[in-house]
Order: sequence, then structure tokens, then C-alpha cells
Amino acid sequence: MLKEFTVDLLENKFKKALKSGKPQIGLWLGLCSPYSAELVAGAGFDWLLIDGEHAPNNVQTTLAQLQAIAPYPSQPVVRPPWNDPVIVKQLLDIGAQTLLLPMVQNAEQAELAVRSTRYPPAGIRGVGSALARASRWNRIPDYLKRANDEMCVIVQVETREAIKNLPEILKVEGVDGVFIGPADLSADMGFSGNPNHPEVKAVIEDAIKQIRKAGLAPGILMAAPDIAEHYIQIGALFVAVGVDTTLLARTAETLAAKFGKTVSDMNPSSSSVY
Repeated sequence: MLKEFTVDLLENKFKKALKSGKPQIGLWLGLCSPYSAELVAGAGFDWLLIDGEHAPNNVQTTLAQLQAIAPYPSQPVVRPPWNDPVIVKQLLDIGAQTLLLPMVQNAEQAELAVRSTRYPPAGIRGVGSALARASRWNRIPDYLKRANDEMCVIVQVETREAIKNLPEILKVEGVDGVFIGPADLSADMGFSGNPNHPEVKAVIEDAIKQIRKAGLAPGILMAAPDIAEHYIQIGALFVAVGVDTTLLARTAETLAAKFGKTVSDMNPSSSSVY
């Protein structure tokens, strides 16, 4: 067995960056391809979100993308389809250290998210490190002792109920950040497809300030550069500024249009967060 690695493979650089207070700029990944993930991993983004909620990713495709991103400075964040301890356990074992848990509505669900990422007695994560890429198959010294401290838990707040319960969510020990989901939040507020409605923006701005005041990291996905910059200015610490599927679709359409080729009369919404 290797006695030590020259690089600390267990250090969570994304978690460390959030604690430093320097804004981290990211890109959403929905193409489910290690090839495209590696392509954008060298583009300069601080973090890349592998989406398992709305993109057709599974444990195997997520693993391939984690492996593709690993040699690059960009840090991977994984969003499982649900705040489910069984799925969380699998994602942690393949090497995910930063998770974005969707649709967290209250403190109890936030506590479950944290406990799912911790080995006992602090949590309920099953111990199977000999089978896990996370420990490099037990080649990382003291993995079981150190793993809990290197986990980064981000809960996603995206409904009126969650916003109402935000003060209690922010008190949950082990939560490192809170991601505001503008698409779902705007829909729940009655402004579906319009995440930049003044009432929605006011709620988002207040939430960002609450999160920072609690000493945690606020995050959001916002493809409109001016609005993304605005949220950074008022305190957002991790901001996704685009989605790989959208970049490919819109760029391809623009190129085709230059030669008089259009697919239809469809006009993608300019107000979308994507």
C-alpha cells in the first residue's frame, strides 16, 4: 500500500475557497459526457456542477465526469436527484466531496443532508472505503478519520416554504452553503419563467444577505451576466454563470442562422436563469 501521496487528495479545495470568502465562478454540466466535462474543465471555471437532478446522469456517468475533471483546477460539485442518504452514499464513495442537495425545505431535511455525508457516530454514511474511489481504495492515510471534515454540504432553497424556514436552516451545523434555486422559486411565487421578476429578485437578495450574515456561503445559477454580477456584489460566493447544454444549443443556432438556417420560430426565453 502506498504510504502517502505527494498531493493531499482528500483536501476539499472548493470548501476551502468558500471559507476564504473569494467568489467562485462555475458552470452547470448537463451533457452527461466525460469528454465535454474535461473540455470545460480546462476553460478556467472555479467549479463545475454535475447535475443528477434534471440531467440524465447516474452513478456511472457521474464517476466518469469526476475522473475527467480530476486533473484540472476546476472543482467538481455534484447534485443528486434527491436528498436521499442511499444516493448520497454512492456519490461519496465514487469521490464526490461537495454535494448540492435539491429541494431542502426545513432544518430537519438539512440535518439529514449533513448526516448522510458523515461517518458514524456523527452521521449515517455506511463504511465501505475498501471498495471506494473516495479513499483511493484505502490508500489515503486516515481517510475514515478525516473524511467527515472534508465534506462540503450545500442545501438548495427554492420554494416559499424553504425561504420561510431559512433562519432555522442556517442554524444547522455542518451546512456550508445555501444555494438559491431561482427557477423553482420564481415558479413557486407565481412567476414561472421569470426569475428576474422584481419580487423574486427581492426575495433572493434578502436570502443572500441572511446567508452571509449567518457566516455561510450563498450561491445561485444566473446566466444573465449583469444579474450574476449584481448577486456577487451583494454577497453571493459561488455563482454558476452558464449551462453547457445552453451554450451548445444557442451557439449552434446562432451559427446556423448566419447562413440562413433556422429550426423554427422558437424564441428561447431571455429571462431564464439558464
